[in-house]
Amino acid sequence: MPDRTLLFHLSDIHFGLEHNRSLDWVAGEIAERKPAAVLITGDLTMRARTREFAAARDWILGLQAPVTVEVGNHDLPYFNLFERFFDPYKKFRGMESVVEKELDLPGIAIVPLKTAARMQPRLDWSKGWVSDAALEKCLNAIDALPAGKRVLVTVHHPLVEVGTKGTALTHGGTRALAELARRKVTAVLSGHVHDPFDMTEQTVNGPVRMIGAGTLSQRIRSTPQSFNELRFEPDGRLCVEARNLQDVPTEAMKIEQVPEDAMPPREPGEPVAPVGAVPRTDPPVH
Repeated sequence: MPDRTLLFHLSDIHFGLEHNRSLDWVAGEIAERKPAAVLITGDLTMRARTREFAAARDWILGLQAPVTVEVGNHDLPYFNLFERFFDPYKKFRGMESVVEKELDLPGIAIVPLKTAARMQPRLDWSKGWVSDAALEKCLNAIDALPAGKRVLVTVHHPLVEVGTKGTALTHGGTRALAELARRKVTAVLSGHVHDPFDMTEQTVNGPVRMIGAGTLSQRIRSTPQSFNELRFEPDGRLCVEARNLQDVPTEAMKIEQVPEDAMPPREPGEPVAPVGAVPRTDPPVH
């Protein structure tokens, strides 16, 4: 029987540059632990190629748990602009049933909020964008839930900065976070930055918790490949553990100050290495 208190939060698998040992480990953990659901917050692929989506589809649909998948910026067509503008979800065919899927679990609802945009009035289209329509759809879904239902909102991009440097701010994210705080959501789950975090953000409507998952790809930044294990305790508290193959403690995995362009350390003792792991070779970044 599935464990109704347990959820797995994965992100940034990047098929095309996936880390197969991690994927085998996670699939095994899902089969053994039987979480109530698996929440994947985007970037299934590296360059939205057909073969990458085929690999992602086979792996995701083979998981032994209910799944919901967010669309990441890497999942929108990179090379075919016609497809990007007019049929951006074309390569998701075969797994449409899990894309941006709301999940209704006992006492818990999973509600998606799309942050990946086909185009933006700025040069870097990899950044997040919360459109009015996407926010309205998310809020309407939350408002329709019965009273007392705990809500987890899944997004790809963090809605506000999470300790990174640079121009990572999601357009419309501050307003979206404030509206989610007004509705007392339990947490907003995201990916994109490839390092785990767990923080509380203050908004004009009160606090809201933000939880980020690491990556299951070769494109690590400051921490090893990992996923988040979420568990609701009997008193209603949501506890988060960042799980990784190197058995680094959860607190050491959480990132407080990571530059947006952070890479693994090149020398022992460099500051962008909170877990003290210096790789033998640099992971691919293309």
